[in-house]
Amino acid sequence: MRLSAVILGLRALCFASPAPFEERLDVVNALANGVVDDVDEVVRGLLGHLSDAVNRGDRDEAIGILQQMSPPRKTLESTEEAMARLQAIAAISGKELDIVNYAGKLIANGLISGTVDAASNPPPPKQIYPKENSCDPAYSMAEDDLRSAIYIPPGFTYGEKPPVILFPGTGSNGYTTFKGNFIPLLTDVDWADPVWVNVPGFLNDDAQGNAEHAAYAMHYIAAITKRDIGIIAWSQGNIDVQWALKYWPSTREVTTDHVAINADYKGTILANLLTLSGLINNPSVLQQKAGSDFINTLRADGGDSGYVPTTSIYSGFLDQIVQPQSGTIASAYMLDERGVGVTNAEVQKVCKGGLAGTLYTHESTLANPLAFALAKDALTHAGPGNLSRLDLGNVCASYLAPGLGLDDFLVTENALVIAVLSIVTYLPKAAEEPALRGYTVSPPQCKREQPFSA
Repeated sequence: MRLSAVILGLRALCFASPAPFEERLDVVNALANGVVDDVDEVVRGLLGHLSDAVNRGDRDEAIGILQQMSPPRKTLESTEEAMARLQAIAAISGKELDIVNYAGKLIANGLISGTVDAASNPPPPKQIYPKENSCDPAYSMAEDDLRSAIYIPPGFTYGEKPPVILFPGTGSNGYTTFKGNFIPLLTDVDWADPVWVNVPGFLNDDAQGNAEHAAYAMHYIAAITKRDIGIIAWSQGNIDVQWALKYWPSTREVTTDHVAINADYKGTILANLLTLSGLINNPSVLQQKAGSDFINTLRADGGDSGYVPTTSIYSGFLDQIVQPQSGTIASAYMLDERGVGVTNAEVQKVCKGGLAGTLYTHESTLANPLAFALAKDALTHAGPGNLSRLDLGNVCASYLAPGLGLDDFLVTENALVIAVLSIVTYLPKAAEEPALRGYTVSPPQCKREQPFSA
């Protein structure tokens, strides 16, 4: 089947009158067969062995097979061709519930590219450790470890432009997550100055520790710039940020906006299924199961509402990692009981009829033009991103955010492959999720003898 026919078919499917999800997926699967299987016999055989290894829970064999795989000799020639292949792969993998095999198919179809970075930073100009304010719990990690995870790129203006922190998702660091999307999109603009956090352990460890990295980064960047910060996060990074905002209340005073891409605030039911093999039973993955102690505690006492202006952008069709992810039951859907301002935007509903409203995966939403437009709107105005301020006809008319091309898209996809390798290789696997920290039961006594602001 020609790729142009696949694209037209996928567009027609997304723009047609609503149908049950299973029916839509069956149609996409039928369209997808000619794309996903367009690989040589060796690669097809490896994909079969990879699936068998995953089903057996054989971590070492799965890693070995992924490392043997390489992209096809024929390179992709356009963003449209790349999107068609990705949409087809995602549709099939969404039914298989197998992220390792999904990563293999990305490699087999040439949807990868990219690498990693590291950093060293000076002490902050004011004391923010072991806590910024008596209302906060003390950090459990060494300050050097928290500080060294923050990468400040050359050219950072230290407050001449508004600082924006980029915080990654499970199995990734800030560089691998955002190199193909928000790093280039926010570099050399006058309204944002990006830094990113490379959390040790690639966010496979206890999410409560990952949240300490988010809390410290907010205060550190605010201290060295003497400006409040915005923060953009992906996937697990959003529940880490929300945890930090909840339990380190002083972070709310230095944060102007939280922009969330494909958040799993309610956890994901796929984690409940994916952990059955034991292959990905990492601490933070267990914490992201729907109904986990971590998720229930995060959402309790108003944690399901924004603490700062929050813009949540997500794909209802087809986030292959976080489910459910559509309508008000979406895991990413945020409430606003405090009245700080919350915008929820499902790209297929907002951009219905446009290319930006077709099938987007957990990772490709990072490059979605609506995600970028709402992030920019949020960071350049008081409150969350506002759809009424956008020219949606123009925003929704392309697959990728303005300024991104095929190479950026492939680097964005590479983030998922790196994440899967990181998740599968992580040791030791956990039998159960980490215990909740004491401050969740007995928060520090809050005196607020000084303002929270940096």
